[in-house]
Parts: sequence; structure tokens; C-alpha cells
Amino acid sequence: MKKDALVEAIADLQAKNREAAKAEREARREARNNRKKEVKPAASTTQDSDDDSDDAPSNDRGGRNDRFDRNDRSRGRNRDRNSRDRAPREEREPVISEDDVLVPVSGLLDILDSYGFIRTSGYLPGPNDVYVTMQQVRKNGLRKGDVVTGQVRQPREGETKQKFNALITLETVNGMTPEEARNRVEFGKLTPLYPQERLRLETEPNILTTRVIDLIAPIGKGQRGLIVSPPKAGKTMVLQSIANAITTNNPECHLMVVLVDERPEEVTDMQRSVKGEVIASTFDRPADDHTTIAELAIERAKRLVELGHDVVVLLDSITRLGRAYNIAAPASGRILSGGVDSAALYPPKKFFGAARNIEDGGSLTILATALVDTGSRMDEVIFEEFKGTGNMELILDRRLADKRIFPAVNVVASGTRKEEILMGSEELNIVWKLRRVLHALEPQAALELLLEKMKGTKSNVEFLMQIQKTTSGPDDSK
Repeated sequence: MKKDALVEAIADLQAKNREAAKAEREARREARNNRKKEVKPAASTTQDSDDDSDDAPSNDRGGRNDRFDRNDRSRGRNRDRNSRDRAPREEREPVISEDDVLVPVSGLLDILDSYGFIRTSGYLPGPNDVYVTMQQVRKNGLRKGDVVTGQVRQPREGETKQKFNALITLETVNGMTPEEARNRVEFGKLTPLYPQERLRLETEPNILTTRVIDLIAPIGKGQRGLIVSPPKAGKTMVLQSIANAITTNNPECHLMVVLVDERPEEVTDMQRSVKGEVIASTFDRPADDHTTIAELAIERAKRLVELGHDVVVLLDSITRLGRAYNIAAPASGRILSGGVDSAALYPPKKFFGAARNIEDGGSLTILATALVDTGSRMDEVIFEEFKGTGNMELILDRRLADKRIFPAVNVVASGTRKEEILMGSEELNIVWKLRRVLHALEPQAALELLLEKMKGTKSNVEFLMQIQKTTSGPDDSK
């Protein structure tokens, strides 16, 4: 009997414990429901999940779901707050007060992904560059390569200096008012034509380089020419002769000499010997600097052409520019022979392809050197990509340079497309006679004969008249 009574007492105690636990769970469930009813009015009315919260089945883990809901709402509020902070920062214009002191500033505009900078110390970034917002760029129709003048706010005494001052007011764009600059025609919409106006390079009787180029490969405004040269063939001297001839005979042209990945002493020599704008990035600088100056220089040239100017760009060299883009450009995954990324060839082509003669005025002439016979497969691939893209080629011969025959021009292989547009009919007939004579000889003999005859005359006109008297051809019977 005592054993049965003990079993019944234990069973009663277990039943009471179960009832107490059940009551406790119901109390917790009711408390959670009450908290949901209190939170519901503060939740967003646009969320359907909050509207149906009363119908959702409850369980012992309801508190966890409630915490997730609160975290979602807090993250949504943070996103809204961040978006409100970002939008004004992108579109906010600098504000000035009456006691602010404004300082004038001028430079070249460089536009990046979401902002711009006025380069005040040249074509490369510097510590005194001025920040330009994209709202100012869009509002005033600014373009990369514009020369702009404006004002920045001078930091007050004791004020923490920012890394870059912001442009406060814009005064001029390429010498025009911002209103006039908005109505410019885009470079890509201008109509390109074959070169029609000739750039005469002949200056003095003893400078034979330019005289040979005038006869063998004449250059016109809007020409896209390649100077194909092996190492140590005298391409730098050829570039200097062309640059000095252009500044002498065609002072209306804006001359830009772009040196990429060049030796420092060559840059100094070019700056001292050429009366023009020399833009250089030496070989000890990173590849990004090479691509930066090339892009900004060609954009500056385009802006001048849009205004109707004649611009001449001498690039040394397009092969080194291709190398720089191969290092700096993002990898596309398509590698050509020689380790050249296929995406690295497009920017140099865009640079070289900008040369054109504009129908309604203005021209962009680009003469670029291309390296061959360097022993690098990469250089061969880059040259093959540009071979045939120009409408003028000047070929230099290493064998002639080794024998100290300068200018080491292969007169047989060099030439200009549509040269009949640049030359008069009488001059063209005599030049064709001369070519027939030179083509019958070896390159060395042809150049030696040409230089010997030119040294005995004071100008190309006198030389051509002498050629007409001493040669005979099918045109003489006419």
C-alpha cells in the first residue's frame, strides 16, 4: 500500500510540473504577441509582411524572427540615410561666403570616372590640382583636354587644408565663355577628308632631311603618317627636323611633341631644339604616366581642332605606347603572340586614328614613329597592327645608318597615298620620273644618287628642273 501511494504522489507531482510549464509557455507566448502589437504601428506600412504579422503562426523561436525583422528595418533605415548622404555629395556645388578670398587658377581639365581635375602643373597629376565636380562638368559642357580658368577659395587662417581645392567659379573655357563653349561641335561628328593642303618642310639648302621628305613622302594637313625605324637609324633627328620645319614654314600650326617612355637626355634635347609644346614621360616613370600624358595630349589636340585650328602631333613612339597600355590596361584574357593583350592595342589605335583633315576647317596631323627589328616579338605584333593604317610611310634603313648615310631613308619603299592631291601636275610628273629612276637602283645607290644631286642645288624646285632636263620618259612626247 505504501508503494502504491508513493507512485501516485510522484505521478501527481509530474502532472503539476507539466501544467506549470505549459502555463509558463502560454505566458511567454502572450507576452511576445503583446510586443508585436506594440511594434507594429512603428513599422513601415508599405511592407506586406508586417501587415500580416498577426496571422503568422507563432512558435517557441518567435523572438528570433522578431529580431531579424528589427535588423531588416534598421538596415533599411541605414541604407536610406546613406543614400541621402551620397546624393548631395555628388551634386553639391561649393558654397562661398562674403568673407572668402578667391584665388585665380588655370590649367588643363582631366576628367576621370566620376570627377575631374584641373592639372595646374602640366599633363601629369600634381599637388596643386583643383577638384571639379561632375555637376560642373555637365552643367558647362566641359570636355577632357579643355584649358579652363576659374577661382578657388583660399583656406582661412587656422583652417585645415584639404588635399585638393575645389573649383568655385568657372570663368573661361579655351578662351571662350562657358555659354559659348557649350555650343561646340564634337570631334567625332566632324567629317574627315584626305589631306589637301600641303605642309612644306623645305627650309635651308643644306638641310636635306626635309627636302627628301618633301619629294619622296610629302605631308599634308591631316596626314596620318608612320616613321618606321629600327634602333639607331636617326628617327629622333628626323623628328626634330620635321618639327623645326613646321614651326618655320607653318607658324599657324600648333605643334605638340609627345615623347613616351623616352630617355631623359632625349627629352631635354627635344625641349631645347624644338619651338613647340613638348609633352614627355621618361622611361623611369610608371606605365600609367605614359598612358595618362598620351590620352590628355590627344584630347587637347581634339579640342583645338574643334575650334578650327591646325594641330600637328609628333609621337615617339607608338610602339612604346602600345607596351605601356599592355602593362597598364586591365587584362582581357585574350593574349596575342608576343604576350600582347588584345585590349591593349585599341587605345593606341584610337590615338593614331584621330588624325584627319576636317571638311569645314581645322586638321589634326599625327606623325608617329614605329620601332622594328628590335628583336622583340611584341614590337613586331604592334607594328603589324598599325601597318597600313596610315596614309603616309617614311621607312628608315639601319644599313644606311650604319654606313653613316643620313638621312637613312629608304626612298624606294617610302611614299604617300593620294600624293596627287598635294602636288601640282607638273611637279607630280617630274617626281614620278625621279621615282622610276630610283626604283631601278638598290636602296643605298638610290639614296646616294639622290643626295648627291640635291647637294648641287639650292632648292627642290631647282632640283626638279634639273631632273626634267636630264631625264626622258613617256611624258616627254606629250
